[in-house]
Amino acid sequence: MDSRTNTIAGWTLGACAAALALTIAGSTLFTAEKPEKAGYPVEGVAADAGGGEAEEPIANLLAKADAAHGAEVFKKCAACHTINQGGANGIGPNLWGTVGEAKGQGKGGFAFSDALKGKGGAWDFEALNQWLASPRKYVPGTKMTFAGLSSAKDRADVILYLNQQGSNLPLPAPQAGAPTATDAKAPPGAAPAAPGEEAKPSAEGLSNVATPANAAAPAEK
Repeated sequence: MDSRTNTIAGWTLGACAAALALTIAGSTLFTAEKPEKAGYPVEGVAADAGGGEAEEPIANLLAKADAAHGAEVFKKCAACHTINQGGANGIGPNLWGTVGEAKGQGKGGFAFSDALKGKGGAWDFEALNQWLASPRKYVPGTKMTFAGLSSAKDRADVILYLNQQGSNLPLPAPQAGAPTATDAKAPPGAAPAAPGEEAKPSAEGLSNVATPANAAAPAEK
C-alpha cells in the first residue's frame, strides 16, 4: 500500500509540476505588452497627427469681424469690466482705450497681478487674441478666472469692438486673398465690376439660369 500510495503521490506531483510549467510558459509567450497610449491603432493615420486645421490668423479674422456682435459677446465680460470712458474699475479694470496699452499698467491704479505686470509688451491684436482664448494659459498666475472664448470669430469680434472703445488703432493687413466684411458674393459667371459699379452676370451665367416650367402666366384682368 505504501508503494502504491507513493506512486500515486509521485504522479500527482509530477502532473502539478507539468501544469505549472505549461502555465508559466504560456504566460511568457502570450502576455501582451501594455501600449504606451490607450486606444486602438488605426491604419493610415499618423501617430503625431494634429487636432485639426490651423487657426486662421487674427489679421484675417479682424478684416471680416463684426463689432456689433462683439458688443453682444462682451456682455459676458460686463460682470467684471466697465468699458465706458472714465468708468470705474470693478473686479477687473475698466477697458476703455485698452488696445495698444501696456500690459498690467495704468487703469487708475488697478491692482494687476505680478504675473501680468511681468508679462511685458502691449495689448496688440495678437496678444489680445491669445489672452481671450485662455487668460491662464497666456499669463500663468493671472488673477483673471475667465475660462476664455473658444470661438476665434467671437474673439475677433470682441477685439474689434474693444478697438472702437477709445483706441481706434489701424487694423493689421490681412493675408492676400482673405475675404473682408464688405466683400459681396457675385453670382456664378459674373463679370468683374468696374470701380463704383455692381458686378453683372455674364451671358454664360444667364444661360445657366433656367425658367421654371410651371411658372404661372400673369392673370388677365
